[in-house]
Amino acid sequence: MLKKLAKRRSVRKYTDEPVPEEKMKKILAAGLLSPTSKNLRPWEFLVVQNKNTLSRLAECRDKGADMLKGAAAAIIVMADQTINDVWIEDCSIAMSNMHLTAADEGIGSCWIQVRNRMSGMEGKSTEGFIRELFCLDEKFAVEAILSLGMPARERSALEIEDSLWDKIHYEKF
Repeated sequence: MLKKLAKRRSVRKYTDEPVPEEKMKKILAAGLLSPTSKNLRPWEFLVVQNKNTLSRLAECRDKGADMLKGAAAAIIVMADQTINDVWIEDCSIAMSNMHLTAADEGIGSCWIQVRNRMSGMEGKSTEGFIRELFCLDEKFAVEAILSLGMPARERSALEIEDSLWDKIHYEKF
């Protein structure tokens, strides 16, 4: 598992190759198998593969979403916020599971934060932009977008720096 965690890197540049359907299903299955509070499953996943829609979606953030223009697909992770009060955590777990599964399948991915972010349009939030683009019901809150595509280049695995171990505390802080 640690090797898989080290292999996962944020990928922002993709080839023109599509994400194979069987790999996309595995990534989505990882989201569906994610644990949720009280097993209530408040999340919903919106898969976007249309190139024009992906280019438009890239405008949802004032910066940090340009990779969607070159992505083969994106998964918008949202939740029915009326189901439980920990939908943010539930969506984050699903995002993380899909992010890790994408890496394990050789698919590049990048987490694009939506909640509490602004679009490039004056006064419009990223969530508002997405809500309008996809005609989302008000009960749904958008957490993040996972961009997906075949990586344009191979990146080396991460290594734990010695200084990171200073972040571990036992019994007291």
